[in-house]
Amino acid sequence: MSTAAHRQQPQQPEQHTGRGQLSLGIAAARNLATTTKSVPQMQGVSSRWLLRMLPWLEVKGGAYRVNRRLTYEVGDGRITFVQEGAAVRVVPAELGELPPLRGFDDDAALRALAERCRQHEYEPGQVIAEQGEAIDHVYLIARGKVEKTGTGEYGDRTRRGVLADGAFFGDRAVTQEPGEWEFTARAMTACTVLALPRTAYEEVAARDEALRAHVRRHRADKARPRNKKGEANIALASGHTGEPVLPGTFVDYELAPREYELSVAQTILRVHSRVADLYNDPMDQVEQQLRLTIEALRERQESELVNNPEFGLLHNADHGQRISTHSGPPTPDDMDELLSMRRGTRAFFAHPRAVSALARECNKRGLNFDSADVGGHPVPAWRGVPILPCGKIPVSDAGTSAILAMRLGEDEQGVVGLRQTGIPDEYEPGLNVRFMGINDQAHISYLVSTYYSAAVLVPDALGVLENVEVFHTPS
Repeated sequence: MSTAAHRQQPQQPEQHTGRGQLSLGIAAARNLATTTKSVPQMQGVSSRWLLRMLPWLEVKGGAYRVNRRLTYEVGDGRITFVQEGAAVRVVPAELGELPPLRGFDDDAALRALAERCRQHEYEPGQVIAEQGEAIDHVYLIARGKVEKTGTGEYGDRTRRGVLADGAFFGDRAVTQEPGEWEFTARAMTACTVLALPRTAYEEVAARDEALRAHVRRHRADKARPRNKKGEANIALASGHTGEPVLPGTFVDYELAPREYELSVAQTILRVHSRVADLYNDPMDQVEQQLRLTIEALRERQESELVNNPEFGLLHNADHGQRISTHSGPPTPDDMDELLSMRRGTRAFFAHPRAVSALARECNKRGLNFDSADVGGHPVPAWRGVPILPCGKIPVSDAGTSAILAMRLGEDEQGVVGLRQTGIPDEYEPGLNVRFMGINDQAHISYLVSTYYSAAVLVPDALGVLENVEVFHTPS
């Protein structure tokens, strides 16, 4: 073939193997692009309904004093036990929770009484005390549930309540005239109960004049006029005719009212000056660090308002306002009983798993939650009272939790939050951010603090449904 003919042949297109790059790659292109970024996200942020619902009172001076009418007798306490294998013992000082022994602090006498408590095991359905029989024992429930039943006006069986771990009954056995059982106590579950015989108490009291005198004072206090809440009575007259002599009276106050001091949650936020100088566009690094730090502090604040042993709501609910579930899971009957214990309940607070457990029980009965509007948010409700989720209410390893019911506000003698605003370097109400300086490593430090507490103005403002089983049990 000639050279000219060779030139006239069309050239074949270049063959590609599929490995060659035909355009600019994505990885290289991103080096020239401006990335759209979100602000830093945080999984630990919850709805914090408790902080949103509490009415916050301004507390100047860092303390809030709750003045109440004089109450002769506070609600029944709870008993603490010590377990050693299968053996259970009562902590001697805890016997001071029994109303006749409240305030009695003679360690020797209380220890002698504790040593005379005898452990008993009861199977479900077994009777512990029978209605109509003489009260001859004090029963302390170390573990399990006990149902109190009585006889109605027409001879029918009525339920008087459920007692659980730490509760007691029969404290009249350590008084001069114990009387008879007004109910039958029957084990609902396997129960471990410590029993203190009346004869054992009389044996200790015969050798201890201080114990006898204390019980006599208790009996005298019970005889003083009081209303159904245990407060000193106010003498009044009504419905009279003519000109009778009207009773004179006064309102007595507690001599040692409780004071709530503001608690604090704090942390030190550190940001390197190089980060704050060079990497502040498009987002302010200090601002974002501070935002997430404040979120964590607010979460801790709500947790403390629920669980702190000094002012936390779970620990400050009056024992007379605590009830146990009748069967384990929260039922409509339990919610109705909890609701009936106070006027003007504004909200229920429950762990989300407790809300789910209540919904299951309602579904079994063909019932539906009500709906309520809270701040523009539709939430489930019971009898018109919103049920708000609060993940800070603990769920035990055994799968039990609690449901709180609250009346809110100072005007309603309810539950209130406490804080102080106008503090130096305030960033949010009751929270301040104070510059602490720059150290030798060029770290900028800020002290972030929030001050808070909560108060229950009268005992019936806060109620607790205890021993709420939240684990799903197959039917």
